Amino acid sequence: VQLQASGGGLVQPGGSLRLSCAASGFALDYYDVGWFRQAPGKEREGVSCVSSNNGSTYYTDSVKGRFTMSRDSAKNAVYLQMNNLKHEDTAVYYCLTVVAGVNEWGQGTLVTVSS
Repeated sequence: VQLQASGGGLVQPGGSLRLSCAASGFALDYYDVGWFRQAPGKEREGVSCVSSNNGSTYYTDSVKGRFTMSRDSAKNAVYLQMNNLKHEDTAVYYCLTVVAGVNEWGQGTLVTVSS
């Protein structure tokens, strides 16, 4: 059971990135999945999540209208499309799901928004 996050990088303000969270060892479709981020010197915060029940999504206020979370069943993955990125989006981004009561975190991918 493993999650692997990828897709981070350096982007200018106003730019876009798409983060991926790929699962191995289990079918991600059956689980709720969340994206979290941790900026330097700050606590980890929840960014978005997608439900396994009906595919509904939730976004924290600071990213609403800019970030979109989606699933790809064929690739056993979820994505976080991030548009109109801002300096304050700079952080390490992690995906999380809970399998058999155990938190499974992806390893984190660094997003740096800078001009």
